[in-house]
Amino acid sequence: MLYRTVPKTGDNLSILGFGCMRLPSTRTGGIDEERATRQIRHAIDGGINYVDTAPVYHLGKSEQVLGRALAGGYREKVRIATKLPHWSVYERADMDRILDAQLKTLQTDHIDYYLLHSLGRSSFEKLRGLGVLEFLDAAKRDGRIRNAGFSFHDNLSAFREIIDAYDWQFCQIQYNYLDEQNQAGTEGLRYAAQKGLAVIVMEPLRGGNLAGRIPPSIQKFWDEAPLRRSPAEWGLRWVWDHPEVTVVLSGMNDEAHIDENLRVADSALPESLSGDEHVLIGRVRDEYRRLMKVGCTGCGYCMPCPAGVDIPGCFASYNSHALFPHDRTAKFQYIGRHGGLIGDRSHAGLCRQCGKCAKACPQHLPIPSLMKDVSKEMEGMMGVAVPVLRGVLWCVNRAGRVRRAITGETPHA
Repeated sequence: MLYRTVPKTGDNLSILGFGCMRLPSTRTGGIDEERATRQIRHAIDGGINYVDTAPVYHLGKSEQVLGRALAGGYREKVRIATKLPHWSVYERADMDRILDAQLKTLQTDHIDYYLLHSLGRSSFEKLRGLGVLEFLDAAKRDGRIRNAGFSFHDNLSAFREIIDAYDWQFCQIQYNYLDEQNQAGTEGLRYAAQKGLAVIVMEPLRGGNLAGRIPPSIQKFWDEAPLRRSPAEWGLRWVWDHPEVTVVLSGMNDEAHIDENLRVADSALPESLSGDEHVLIGRVRDEYRRLMKVGCTGCGYCMPCPAGVDIPGCFASYNSHALFPHDRTAKFQYIGRHGGLIGDRSHAGLCRQCGKCAKACPQHLPIPSLMKDVSKEMEGMMGVAVPVLRGVLWCVNRAGRVRRAITGETPHA
């Protein structure tokens, strides 16, 4: 594992951090805590010493699971990062209340890296007016937090204003080869580094959109590279190639992905990609921009939807359909997952255009308008397909019940 230094403190952090926003789940949608614990501890054993969570992740369960996973001596091996949710703060006392509850949940007496969560200009001004900078000073003095920072989702000018407003030790930005000019972007990354801040990078693979299943036109570019690497490795190496980056967070929830990322983090030195490799990544970037419909990262800040729409899920299927237009799988999965065939309906057509999601979106996507596009593209056959498929499933289940009644079989638990 390679490590990089926090400029203002000299703290050495692993270049790969473990993000706890997408922990492995059970079939019912909760966290698979046993598996998540094994993964977190395996990552720490592999050299990771920075673990990131937040109260909103997994609807409040992420901090709980992490606190228990770090028992048995693992807490002493890592720096914990968690966040103050500005949307839950109405007065100065809320800040202390939230932090004290987090300390208890995480089973620790201090937070190593404490962030103001998902700041933009307006949310920062709100917190500043309520005394958040004085709160951070007090929490550092009494030892409840060690380093103060913020995560960011707004434009470059707002980023500069927040950077200049306080003596931060670090910040967290979204950065990948599709987002060089979005939000803080490359210019913001360099500005923060010039001010002596450690920079933590989130969404290095755009919520997994730059890895996993790759469109043929993208894979063709990767296949042309003299040195064969997975798309995930290319994406991570591109971020680590920037010397201003301190830690790259990965929302790892698969054992193979953890091992691959650990391997790459052993050798991803800054400024190690060649000029030809940067050209290759640029060609991939241009093709992704041509193919993708929505720049959703799947962060879930838009949820829950008052109308019951699974907004990130709908966008994921919509993008998948755009990336693989000749494969009907995405539409079938959309119908199955969101059309009410399995579980409650959560399709885009339920959108009431209330706009709550758009206000919460870190990417500033016009979600209500995009929901109309998703519905038009993905739901044309849903009104017919869902009743038919539901009837097929009913017949299959009934046949199984009849067979068991005749043979005396018992269903699997």
